Amino acid sequence: MSAGQGKRVLLAQPRGYCAGVDRAVQTVEEALTLYGAPVYVRKEIVHNKHVVTTLEERGAIFVEENDEVPEGATVIFSAHGVAPEVHAQARARSLKAIDATCPLVTKVHQEAKRYAAADYDILLIGHEGHEEVVGTAGEAPRHIQLVDGPDDVDAVTVRDPAKVVWLSQTTLSVDETMATVERLKRRLPLLESPPSDDICYATQNRQVAVKEIAPECDVVLVVGSRNSSNSVRLTEVALDHGARASYLIDFAREIDEAWLAGASTVGLTSGASVPEELVQDVLAFLAARGFTDVTAVDTAQEHLTFALPPELRRDMKAAAEAAAARSAG
Repeated sequence: MSAGQGKRVLLAQPRGYCAGVDRAVQTVEEALTLYGAPVYVRKEIVHNKHVVTTLEERGAIFVEENDEVPEGATVIFSAHGVAPEVHAQARARSLKAIDATCPLVTKVHQEAKRYAAADYDILLIGHEGHEEVVGTAGEAPRHIQLVDGPDDVDAVTVRDPAKVVWLSQTTLSVDETMATVERLKRRLPLLESPPSDDICYATQNRQVAVKEIAPECDVVLVVGSRNSSNSVRLTEVALDHGARASYLIDFAREIDEAWLAGASTVGLTSGASVPEELVQDVLAFLAARGFTDVTAVDTAQEHLTFALPPELRRDMKAAAEAAAARSAG
């Protein structure tokens, strides 16, 4: 890319919604249409303020735990996944549970169960307290220990150095994860890797796009919420790869004019749970301040889509058939 004249924006592609987020948000929307409000959602369906607020306005009620949901009501589990005990709690309260866990997170859950069944020690690379980590660890609590970055490696203990495997939270920085893995392998040379990379394709793609634009940027703006792990990672990746400054914002109105003072090139991207309209709002904000030259920097094409949860598809099909029968009658 050659430097342009005047003020410009380098717009990272891909950015925004991934297939798992799209599926999760659509799950809540379709459930509200099918069952009517309220529909309960355990935790935030995805980590984005705007998405949560918009769904609340439509009749979704977000709760922390199943015991806040009235017995017999519909509850949707978030894209980040839940431990088996959460499913058991829902059954005990006769809740109609719809599992919107991202299929890529489900893959990690299945890996955890498979390695636990083979009596491996499992080193889960991730951030303590993150919902995805809690859900994955719940699949095999006696076998899993959390490794929260390279500095945690020295505290790791295993029963048999020949039967140990690493798994990871899907939304981490690729670079940070591999740094942790390399340090683990220095301590545990026989450490096994999962059969496929756990870090989500969308997380990787968004980080690659930011790495591409960061060296040319005075400022990189990342649209995303502070509890969104993949959005936070994007700001860190931008700084690590040459951006002079990087900021995480939920909305265009949060941009401080001082950030743009003296800047000629602004990079712009968004986390995997961010609707595109919020990015367009930032572009409008920047255009009003002279950043009218927008160049899209495309580093990957994404075509993956996921089917809605089977419980929901079954009920949607039944409702459609009932409506067709009524109209035929």
